[in-house]
Amino acid sequence: MIVNTETIDEFLARRSADVEDAVRTAAETEILPRFRHLAQHEVDQKTGPHDLVTDADRNAELYLTGVLGALLPGSIVVGEEAVHADPAVYGAIQGDAPVWIVDPVDGTRQFVHGDDGFCTLVALARHGELLASWIHAPARGQLATAVRGGGAFLNGERLHAGPPAAGRDLEVATSHPDFTTDEQKRALLGLRTDGVAPRPCGSAGLEYLAVARGLLDATVFSWEAAWDHAAGLLLVEEAGGAHLTLTGEPFRITGGNALPFTTARDEATARRIRGLLTAS
Repeated sequence: MIVNTETIDEFLARRSADVEDAVRTAAETEILPRFRHLAQHEVDQKTGPHDLVTDADRNAELYLTGVLGALLPGSIVVGEEAVHADPAVYGAIQGDAPVWIVDPVDGTRQFVHGDDGFCTLVALARHGELLASWIHAPARGQLATAVRGGGAFLNGERLHAGPPAAGRDLEVATSHPDFTTDEQKRALLGLRTDGVAPRPCGSAGLEYLAVARGLLDATVFSWEAAWDHAAGLLLVEEAGGAHLTLTGEPFRITGGNALPFTTARDEATARRIRGLLTAS
């Protein structure tokens, strides 16, 4: 295993460009050729009409699984579609091996409808700690990257989320009501107050990117699936942001979080949003 002779930091310094190439290639070969050209037989439902999967999702994940696993021998790939086929795969996130967490097409609903608001999410983690991430929105020409302790970047330009401007409403992207429990709905009601402007979220990865860019003040999500959050959480952290669960602890990709949780462009905003969620 490479992890016995090379640290993860050394691997990232040497092979990050290869990961970027893999993410771009997956989009160029499996995703973009199907964008706005999906045939009916290339789209299926998983758990219901709002939970879609396409041949682009499946084939991009297969490609990334092969390439990422080869780049870092001994690592394990936990992809959304692999977990759908075999839920036991998800347990690798809590194991000792380095884990690639992959969402091949985040925002599949948008992708199916011909909207450019979709992206590929890849994160590298070990022992529950996020180490690096890649968010690629190919239809928008955007590639955001982050390495723990090394900053966040969009197309090579450093990102600084910064605090929200004083005197305006906080814009907050939230989980759709269809994906929240009654208790979580009550928590979300706390956002319906003066000074806060909640709206339904789109692609989770792109909402995290908006927070890291300072274009969105916060997100509030009610589900734990690591492939939706891992890449974006590290990007926001490295841009100066913060994330908190209802109990005031940072979100853990290994699970067991008090939901919903918030991710915000600075710690003060995260604390303010958490306070509204717990006060309702």
